[in-house]
Amino acid sequence: MAVRVSTADFDISAEMAKLTEGDAGIGGVALFVGKVRGDVQGEPLASLTLEHYPGMTEAELERIEAEARERFKLSASLIVHRVGELKPGDNIVLVIACAPHRQDAFSGAEYLMDYLKTRAPFWKKEALSGGRADWVDARESDDEAASAWFSKSE
Repeated sequence: MAVRVSTADFDISAEMAKLTEGDAGIGGVALFVGKVRGDVQGEPLASLTLEHYPGMTEAELERIEAEARERFKLSASLIVHRVGELKPGDNIVLVIACAPHRQDAFSGAEYLMDYLKTRAPFWKKEALSGGRADWVDARESDDEAASAWFSKSE
């Protein structure tokens, strides 16, 4: 399966090796790893909690992954997204896009990440070291980046 949502951490090298094994047609691999930052606008972060609707979230990620494979002629792709409580420095997300040519790999990975940051059905809560906790909306800069791929009506 090209999509996995889990509380468990992932091994970047193992995931890439498994995805690309035996495919001599791959000419480019673009990989992105998202990590939990240690602060929010200068305030120390204690934890980041990600929630989702099991089943629905995976189905939506499978849909967008299949769309990216077709749109960018990807020969292989992978989305691994963690949920649950994460600490600063923890891995959150892994996106790998493989294609015969590098530009398709780059574009495919960027497309998937822009979708994950703005439209994927995950809910994030940041708990600050001082005790305050806030649900997080997509950042304006993320919405601007995604506007290149997605219309407001999607």
